[in-house]
Amino acid sequence: MKPLTLAAVTEPRARFRDLAAAEWIKLWSLRSTYWVLGVGALVVIGINVNSAQSNADRLAHLPPPPDGLEPHMYFDPLHTAFVDPAWQIFMVIAGSVGAIAVFGEYTSGLARTTFAAVPDRRAVVVAKAAVVAAVMLVLGAVVSGVSFGTTQAILREHGGLSLGDPGALRAVAAGALLAPLCALVGMAAGALVRHATGTVVTTLVTLLLLPALFQGETHRWVAEIGNAMPITAWRALVENPSIGFPQGKYPVSVTEAWIVFAVWPLVAAVVAVVTVHRRDL
Repeated sequence: MKPLTLAAVTEPRARFRDLAAAEWIKLWSLRSTYWVLGVGALVVIGINVNSAQSNADRLAHLPPPPDGLEPHMYFDPLHTAFVDPAWQIFMVIAGSVGAIAVFGEYTSGLARTTFAAVPDRRAVVVAKAAVVAAVMLVLGAVVSGVSFGTTQAILREHGGLSLGDPGALRAVAAGALLAPLCALVGMAAGALVRHATGTVVTTLVTLLLLPALFQGETHRWVAEIGNAMPITAWRALVENPSIGFPQGKYPVSVTEAWIVFAVWPLVAAVVAVVTVHRRDL
């Protein structure tokens, strides 16, 4: 009788779409996701709309501009769609969602189960990054588009803009892309810190507080570091090119701003993938 030979059973590798589907379920299985994203979007849009309405009421009681001076030359309607405090809140929300997507797995113990089922940690993190970035991109596009459309409709009699006006489409695109950028930065912080409070603080410091340390113009290297920060690049992209605001000594160009928007999410995603792959649970 011939001896029995047992064939090795090899589990098929998880497909990327299956990993993405699993990460989608993880993200939306939490009720807090709906509340945070929904309420956050309404808050940001509400602040921008309130700014537009306040400016419309103020402009309605001002004398008409001098001959040859268009309303947008003394008032920037584009700014009302991208009020700085509103979008800083949006950055906090997006960064926090990205951070929770990573550190939540470690604090709940789900990371052990996930990596036991799928040993390829890099594939898991790439799928998570893709899902989080896609969701935040859609949310950013909605918030940016609604904010622009609503505020400019309110200001239609005071120089309200359309997407065809100079700088308008660029500003809307920058608002949409800001959300996934911040979310990926939050993911990188979550992979590095793995603690709820520490991760959120690290994300806020990186996105909002650190840029404030590099606002001086005494030294060029200080200004250049500040120009490389996401919030500085975003401000440059949402500026109205028709207004001609006074520039600092070392202004960031539109090209440099787009480079910042491309490099930050790429580096953040690489940091998250490499950190999760190399560190123990």
